[in-house]
Amino acid sequence: MALNDLTADMLTRIRNGVRNRAKMVNCLSNKLNRGVAKVLKDEGFIRDFELVEDGRQGLIRVHLKYGQRGEQIINKIERVSKVGCRVYSDVGHLPKPLQGLGIAIVSTSHGVMSDRQCRSANIGGEVVAEVF
Repeated sequence: MALNDLTADMLTRIRNGVRNRAKMVNCLSNKLNRGVAKVLKDEGFIRDFELVEDGRQGLIRVHLKYGQRGEQIINKIERVSKVGCRVYSDVGHLPKPLQGLGIAIVSTSHGVMSDRQCRSANIGGEVVAEVF
């Protein structure tokens, strides 16, 4: 099965894993997905991630995070910029999901960052996803 959008596939696997209360999910690895996983870990939405070699392109094993009483940390995770309609934004027009309680994941010329990091570095880019 050929996948055109590996990042949308990764976000869907995380969304389904959170709904099923899974401890971890495996996603296909590429540079953008590794950056998205790093941003999710730095912002506290996942516990950790690790790279697993499988003899092909590799996998990212994402360890999901839940609250003390088992409540979901990730309530909504969705792809903003799609294959058919890319969404670019300068630093002044970056989205603020839930007035700053969530994050927007942005692919910039300096790597994949959260919207807070983009505002502090004063750079914009492609809005990949929103998480809250």
